[in-house]
Amino acid sequence: MNRLDILKKLAIKTESKMVLLVMDGVGGMHTTDQPKTELELAKKPNLDRLALEGCCGRSMPVSYGITPGSGPGHLGIFGYDPLDPAYDIGRGVLEALGIDFKLEKSDVAARGNFCDVDAGGVITNRRAGRLPTEECVKICKELQDAVPEVDGIKVFIMPVKEYRFAVVLRGEGLSPAIADTDPQKEGFKPKDIESSEDSPAARKTVAVLTKLTKKYYEILKPRATANSMLLRGFSSHPGMPNFQQLYKLTPAAIATYPLYRGVATLAGMDILKTGSEIADEFTTLEENWSKYDFFFLHVKKTDSYGEDGNSAGRIKIIEETDGQIPRLLALKPDVIAVTGDHSTPPQMKGHSWHPVPFLLWGKYCDFDDVASFSEGACNHGRLGMFPAQAIMEMMLACAGKLKKYGA
Repeated sequence: MNRLDILKKLAIKTESKMVLLVMDGVGGMHTTDQPKTELELAKKPNLDRLALEGCCGRSMPVSYGITPGSGPGHLGIFGYDPLDPAYDIGRGVLEALGIDFKLEKSDVAARGNFCDVDAGGVITNRRAGRLPTEECVKICKELQDAVPEVDGIKVFIMPVKEYRFAVVLRGEGLSPAIADTDPQKEGFKPKDIESSEDSPAARKTVAVLTKLTKKYYEILKPRATANSMLLRGFSSHPGMPNFQQLYKLTPAAIATYPLYRGVATLAGMDILKTGSEIADEFTTLEENWSKYDFFFLHVKKTDSYGEDGNSAGRIKIIEETDGQIPRLLALKPDVIAVTGDHSTPPQMKGHSWHPVPFLLWGKYCDFDDVASFSEGACNHGRLGMFPAQAIMEMMLACAGKLKKYGA
C-alpha cells in the first residue's frame, strides 16, 4: 500500500476549510551581489504575521538538485509523487486542459511557444517578446484555417496566453513519445521532430508532426516577429486519482493562467472563473467561500518576473499579494498554507532546484520562532526541509481531516 492509498483510508469529510496560496516561483537565492531575496526585501506584514502565528520550513518540490517544471511542481504540492512515472504529465496535456479543451484518451497534445528566429533560423527570442495574447489568437486562427489535418489526423492549434499555444493531434495510432523541439535556450535552432521510442505509433506521429511543423514554419516565416515556433511536453491524458477520492475534499481552483487550471483539472478541482488581477482572485474566493472546503489560489507573476530577471517586479507582486491577506483572514479559514511550486531566482532567469519557503497557519499547527516569511527565516522553522508531497497531509491533519493511523 502506497502513501496515497493510506491517506485515502485516513481522510474524512469535515466542515473545516483550507486555503493553499501558491505564489508561483516565489523562492529566491542569496548571492554575493544580491545578499537578500525579494521575500526578504518586500514589505509584507500580513504574511509575516501568518509566519509568526504558524510554523515554517522549506519544501523540496521534486528532489535534491532537480529543477521542476510547473506541472511537477504543482503535482508535488497536491500530494502526488512527481517522480512516479504514473504522474509524468507533459505540459501539452496541462495547457490543453487549462483552456477547457476536451481531450480524448488517444489525443497527443503539446505546448507551444511562438518565437523569433534570425535569417539563419537561430532563435533570438524564445517568447517572441512576450507576444500579446490577441496576436497569438490571430496567428493560431491563421494556422488552424491553413492546416486542419495532416494525413487523416485532425489538428487543433489553440491560443493559450501571450506567446503560448497548444497543439492537439487526434486520430488512431498516435504516440506522445516525441522529443521537444524547444532547445530551452536562445542561440540555437529549433530541433527536428524526433521520437523517444521506436514504435509504429511513434514513427507515424513523427511523420505527421514533421509535415505539420514544415507547413507552420512556411506560414510564419514572413512575419517580423513570432516568425517561428517551438513545441514541448508531448503527452496524453494520464488519468489519476483526484482530490475527492484521495482526500474527501470538495476542491476549487482560482488561477489566471491555463496551465495551472489544467493541473487543477487533473486533480479533480472545479475551475472558478476569475479576473486577471490578484485582487480579482481574492474576490472570486470570497464569492465562492460557502461552496467548497479546499481552495487552491495561484499567483503567477512572481514567476514571470523571476524569468525576466526583474527583482523589483517580484517585490511588487509579493507586496500586492500580502495586501489581500486580510480579506482571506476575514473568511475565517481553518488552515492556510503559503508556498511556491519551485524557486525562480531572478539571477538565474528561470526555474531552479532551490527549496521553497513554506508556512502553515491554523489552530492546531503549533508555532515556532520564525517571525518572517522568507528563505532565511524559514530555514529556522520547526518543519525543516521536507518533500512538497507532505504539504497536503499536513494541511489535512491541521484541519482535523485525518483519522489516526493504526491501533
